[in-house]
Amino acid sequence: MTMNKPKRHIAVKSIVGIVLLLVVFAAVVSVIGYRSFSSALMDQYTEGAFLTAKAAARLIDCDSIDEYEQSGGTGEKYEETWAALDTLCNTSGSTFIYVILPDRTDYAHIKFLFSTIDHNSSYSVYSFGYLRDTTNDEYREKYRALYELESDRELVVRNKGYIETGNHITAMIGLKDYKGEVKAILCVQRQMDVMSKTLRSYMSRIFLAFAVLALLVIAGQALYLHRVLLKPLNQISEEAARFSAENTPAETRLQDKIKSNDEIGVLAASVDNMEQQIHDYVDNITRITAEKERINTELGLATRIQAAMLPGIFPPFPERAEFDIYASMDPAKEVGGDFYDFFLIDDDHLGLVIADVSGKGVPAALFMMASKIILANNAKMGKSPAQVLTDTNTAICSNNREEMFVTVWLGILEISTGKLTAANAGHEYPVLLAPGGRYELYKDKNGFVIGGMDNMKYKEYELMLKPGAKLFLYTDGVPEATNAEGELFGTGRMLAALNADTAAPPEDVLKNMRAAVDDFVKDAEQFDDLTMLCLEYRG
Repeated sequence: MTMNKPKRHIAVKSIVGIVLLLVVFAAVVSVIGYRSFSSALMDQYTEGAFLTAKAAARLIDCDSIDEYEQSGGTGEKYEETWAALDTLCNTSGSTFIYVILPDRTDYAHIKFLFSTIDHNSSYSVYSFGYLRDTTNDEYREKYRALYELESDRELVVRNKGYIETGNHITAMIGLKDYKGEVKAILCVQRQMDVMSKTLRSYMSRIFLAFAVLALLVIAGQALYLHRVLLKPLNQISEEAARFSAENTPAETRLQDKIKSNDEIGVLAASVDNMEQQIHDYVDNITRITAEKERINTELGLATRIQAAMLPGIFPPFPERAEFDIYASMDPAKEVGGDFYDFFLIDDDHLGLVIADVSGKGVPAALFMMASKIILANNAKMGKSPAQVLTDTNTAICSNNREEMFVTVWLGILEISTGKLTAANAGHEYPVLLAPGGRYELYKDKNGFVIGGMDNMKYKEYELMLKPGAKLFLYTDGVPEATNAEGELFGTGRMLAALNADTAAPPEDVLKNMRAAVDDFVKDAEQFDDLTMLCLEYRG
């Protein structure tokens, strides 16, 4: 049922379109033909009327006009002339032949001298001497033109409005005496019934021919559409429905069923190609999906492995009351390049590390794990922070074909005294909170990044942490967090978030910071790893 609807629609629309074109064509031809035919008939009627008028003029002695008028419509000569005009009227197809004398003062009245009529008509003839008003201004102008010799003949066509004697034409000529002066006007009136019947017959033949042509076109168009359009389209539609249900290419291609070089053939070839491409695409998608699932599984495993590489149990040293520490790492992808670390070098020294590897994803994660291990191993050997960074840089540069690098802040806290010895390899400034004070950036001297250049030397510095002091470390994912408008979170908002609650313990410090960042970026995508570490020294 559904497949037949397009077929009916296309057939109906095509046939309606052809018929509409035929209607327009027939209308244009009919109008042109009607006007041409009407003009030809009118010319024929007009010339016939004027020929009759000329014949009638030869029957009248123009020099005897005054005599006719004075005779009162009697006398042998008058009666002979009338009889001749009457015979001419009934043999020429005219309705009236009459001679009038207009009132030449204003041509508003006319007087009949002769008046003959077709004996088969139902109209009345005017008697000799009958006076009547001129029909309208058009007649007055034509009478004047004939009398004043402005024209030799005039024609009046009356086919609109109320007409006493029906639609007709009146041919007028002036009757001149031997001096060339117009003595009277001779009029020949012919009814237009025959002309109207002829036009109606013509239009009827046109409409009949159009109706026959329309039926032939509809039948021919329907057969043509079914053969060259609807049947192939129906085959294409059926094949599309079959393919959508089975998703397998047809055993017999549409190109072999529809052997055509026109657009239908091109469409059939396109459907064949589409089926094959969709089938191949589905196979590829199936393989890609399976591969993606495998990759996602491996990435999930990598995420868990990376998380396991970082200290994740808090509090990490519950037996040590001298300090509290909390850290977190949220990668931008499944795995990240940021990392943090803290470890006891001995009973009185705590190592603190926060770092940011260049790049994202799996390569950065691999580089991160290698860097973390090298840093921790060097620190646990009892080396100073500057020496740890120097030796780590040497180890990484010795085999760094991918030319990756890592920024590192490394600090070693002497737990018993609060002395913090630190070195910075291109990392963000640390943030310090003195007891009773506010969080502030500590702008230490940055060395070059680890892995960027061999034989680098790093400098270290010392800070004294008093009981109640706090240290906040972070990667650039915090100040460079970006909202949908492209605005950065910045160190100013970071410090404001820290100082909103200076009494918060390390865990709450990180939670408050993460909430502030999330509130700023809202639904914007996280583009960088976000890693933080907070240490509270209790003494």
